[in-house]
Amino acid sequence: MEKEQLAVYFIAGTPNCLTTIEETLQAAIDGGIAMFQFREKGEGALTGERKKQIALRLQAKCKQAGIPFIINDDIALAIDIAADGVHIGQEDEPASVVREKIKGGIVGVSVHTMDEFEKAIADGADYVGTGPIYVTATKTDTRPVAGTTLIRKMKDKYPDFPIVGIGGITIENAEEVMKAGADGVSVITAISHAKNPKQAASQLKNVFSRTQ
Repeated sequence: MEKEQLAVYFIAGTPNCLTTIEETLQAAIDGGIAMFQFREKGEGALTGERKKQIALRLQAKCKQAGIPFIINDDIALAIDIAADGVHIGQEDEPASVVREKIKGGIVGVSVHTMDEFEKAIADGADYVGTGPIYVTATKTDTRPVAGTTLIRKMKDKYPDFPIVGIGGITIENAEEVMKAGADGVSVITAISHAKNPKQAASQLKNVFSRTQ
């Protein structure tokens, strides 16, 4: 994968969107997101065949736009529909095991410490997401807020490894994350709860452009 694909990395599931997830994703694509992660979690989240059918529709939109379609955690679904990759957490199987299963797709890993970061690299991850950078309401089980300090440490030691910041990132604070060295920002509500998701995505893309 290319680092530029992390520039504006939109993450969402059906419980996160004010309208339908299809409408929200299309608006985000039109606004310039570079990658999408389907994260179907939380109250009211779809399961089974209903989840698969939504995933297929979202995947088709991403394919048409030429952006990677990533699935959060659900490796079986990712294999079933031939997603472009998966994103896993610290409680999941190591990236090395996941990579064997998905046969060449993108593998992203959530990390919160330098030790977890270096293990992800050793296990063959393509990129890491680190955070929460700021306070977030999307996940109730998050680690303590990290700020941008860890991103700076990661980039000081591994300047070429792709890193995306996540957690509480907004249009207002995204520039700080980028200036710390992140290759992009991962957002959920900054786009999914925006009155104009297309405009929100476009504004985040502009932040990325002016910090390069």
